[in-house]
Amino acid sequence: MQVGGMIDTRSSYDEFLSSRTPSAKDIGFSPVEMLPCMSGFRAHVADICVRRGRSAAFLDTGLGKTSVELEFARQCRIKTGKPSLILTPLAVARQMEREAKKFGYDAMVFRDQMPQNDIVICNYDRLHLVDISLFGSVVLDESSILKNFSGKTTDALISSFKNTPYKLCATATPAPNDHMELGTHAEFLGVMDRSRMLMRWFINDTSEASQVWRLKGHAVEPFWDWVASWAVMAKSPEDLGFDGSDFILPKLHIHRHRVNAEVIATDGLFGFNTSASGIYEIKRQTAEKRVSITSEIVSSKNNEAWVVWCDTDMESSALMKSLGSDDFVEVKGSMDAQKKENALEDFAVGKKRGIVTKSSVAGSGLNWQHAAHVVFVGRTFSYEAWYQAVRRCWRFGQKREVHVHIIVSEGEDQIGRVLDRKADDHGTMQSAMVAAQRRSKSVMHTERNICNPTFKGTIPTWL
Repeated sequence: MQVGGMIDTRSSYDEFLSSRTPSAKDIGFSPVEMLPCMSGFRAHVADICVRRGRSAAFLDTGLGKTSVELEFARQCRIKTGKPSLILTPLAVARQMEREAKKFGYDAMVFRDQMPQNDIVICNYDRLHLVDISLFGSVVLDESSILKNFSGKTTDALISSFKNTPYKLCATATPAPNDHMELGTHAEFLGVMDRSRMLMRWFINDTSEASQVWRLKGHAVEPFWDWVASWAVMAKSPEDLGFDGSDFILPKLHIHRHRVNAEVIATDGLFGFNTSASGIYEIKRQTAEKRVSITSEIVSSKNNEAWVVWCDTDMESSALMKSLGSDDFVEVKGSMDAQKKENALEDFAVGKKRGIVTKSSVAGSGLNWQHAAHVVFVGRTFSYEAWYQAVRRCWRFGQKREVHVHIIVSEGEDQIGRVLDRKADDHGTMQSAMVAAQRRSKSVMHTERNICNPTFKGTIPTWL
């Protein structure tokens, strides 16, 4: 670019760098008219995902990921002539089927025989029973399941759907612990493989080879610009240029209850081993007291729905004995799939007042806005597990203030500090992604001002 006889080298260099920044190419199509349930920012997100063809919708809990997933699947069904597949955690399948019927989508859960519906909903652990070639598109619900770089599930999903034309990933927590985990989403979608992503934008700056990577200082903005070319992220509709006044979360109250029980100290800092195994031993020794405190908390509001999160089967059994099976339902990982689904359904529709379960079993995807009271019988180092478990109740659509009770003992305070740090990292990631979207403007909704000229002067003859 030349300015006043001089070449603006800075502008030229910026243009050169911009041209060298990789960007995902759209391989999708123009959508047909969407169902009436799709409007506003949800329709906007679905439109972007359909046009891109291989995309991700990182929408916070309660923003309508399910409707976006169903509409994407419907559009792909019309385009390809083949049914669409939506993969979900076991606990979510029936819920999605209910919502699909409510919204007007032809969808059914795969159980014993393959449904002949436009959209087939299947939980991840039944994927080996599915003929992938039957489907023209795939949607990964709660796609943070891809976060493990070396996991068998991740590798199986990437290889199984390598040739599927259209793909969508949807989750509120795409990379809860580390930004590099976005690489598994990019590889699944066919945008870029993980190794290329790491080489381009990340650095392993440890003294020995490891899996600990961080973004290069100069690569932060280009990295998020690239992510914004294939993913949409929003904590609120405002992040996409829409009015977010109807999406304000109610107040969240955190109540901490300390266990006053004698604990035999193990070797470690200040007499306590604060490693994961040390914390587990502390929890084991204080389990009886934790159950007792939980019962007291729950009994203080007998008419309320309660969600009780525990860590072990031993805690779960003791809690059920204390709380009573007439009011509470227990959901454990060892239960068969049908029994789990039935138990989760009983709580979701109000047949049971409370539920006792683990975040690893029912911590993702479920909508429990009917409950506003939660107990954690201990803490977890996993930020994603904590975030998702709290968000089952504290989500957009919740009308009441939510009360979360945490029962902690000596040595567990450090877990809270770890979670606070991870929460800050997650917030930084969301802010960086939203900023990248605004730079590109490719996903931002803007109201166009229509020009209505009012000037009625005389036009000069020379014009």
